[in-house]
Amino acid sequence: MSEVAEKPSELVQKADEFVLKLFKEKLPNTFLYHNYNHTLRVVKSTKEIIEHSEIHVKDKEALLLSAWLHDTGYVVKVDGHEEESARFAEEFLKENNADSELIEKVKKLILATKFDFETSDDLESILKDADASHFAKDYFEETSEFLRQELQLQGIANYTPTEWINENIKMFTEQHKFHTDYALKNWKEQKDQNLLDLLESKKKKAKKIRKEETKAQLKAKYKNESPERSIQTLYRVTLRNHIKLSDIADTKANILLSVNAIIISLALANIIPKLDSVTNRHLMIPTLILVLFSVASIILSIMSTRPNVTSGEFTKEQVKKREVNILFFGNFHKMAYDQYQWAMNEIINDKNYVYESLTKDLYLLGVVLNRKYRLLRLTYTIFMTGIIVSVISFVIAFWSI
Repeated sequence: MSEVAEKPSELVQKADEFVLKLFKEKLPNTFLYHNYNHTLRVVKSTKEIIEHSEIHVKDKEALLLSAWLHDTGYVVKVDGHEEESARFAEEFLKENNADSELIEKVKKLILATKFDFETSDDLESILKDADASHFAKDYFEETSEFLRQELQLQGIANYTPTEWINENIKMFTEQHKFHTDYALKNWKEQKDQNLLDLLESKKKKAKKIRKEETKAQLKAKYKNESPERSIQTLYRVTLRNHIKLSDIADTKANILLSVNAIIISLALANIIPKLDSVTNRHLMIPTLILVLFSVASIILSIMSTRPNVTSGEFTKEQVKKREVNILFFGNFHKMAYDQYQWAMNEIINDKNYVYESLTKDLYLLGVVLNRKYRLLRLTYTIFMTGIIVSVISFVIAFWSI
């Protein structure tokens, strides 16, 4: 028995080659489950049961041929693929001069792999168990996912992960059963473990869904009970925009500062030292214009980014009269911590004072932004004017030579 299992007949080897070639050439790549790898698994499981059963040599060959050929019909259609597989098997076996008894036996076994087929003998039971052996393997989860995706790609069914778990649990508990003594004795334990894993996954997903539903309900409730959330978002977004605009202004000012510093450096290093020559005297005025405008641009760039120094102190009267913005560090950096904490508590204990302080902080930031962008606009105007006037001056100077 083991010799036949370890060394397949020539016809069985040809069946392997035939199926591999057929699937490679004609089976669409959307068949993620019913493909050559599945056929290999079924053949391996068939051999496993054969090696532990008392079966005639001819029956072993018929079983292995059926295992190899049982899903070939998928290259034609999904529904009724068993009949197509039987037809492929008959054509293949006739081409290889198999006797009619073997052909009929293989066809009968292939038709027995139908899902709702009730087995009538040991051979059908062996192939039926081998075809469903993945239920009792540690790779069940992986192969099951391949089948779910295949059904989706084929347009047959579109199960969510949760629905697929429920379908598998139903399959394990209501629809599938092993038929052979070997499978019942050696595979049932792993099948039961896979069922437990499915039940655990279902429990975890149900728990996760309940948690998300509860979270959504609380969020909706909080949103309904807290209309001030939109107000807080308004302040948060506006403050962030103010800070971003301030960063943009500082970046632009630094760019102008760097560009004009380079211009002055180049002028001092390459042009001005040569102006004492008589032949270069005509370049003096254009160079002076370029340098003066660059210096003006640098000064304005520095002014737009220069921070204002504030007193850093406030009085209790100012806080009580709401005349000071204690959210800005420049108004409290010289204060003692206990005084600052007292002032913050005054704000926190009064919701209206909180919004008023935030509004005042936004307003003062806007005032600072206005100054920055006004100086920055003036800086760009002067820089642009300086470049234009300087170029014109250089053209006139060279033209008048």
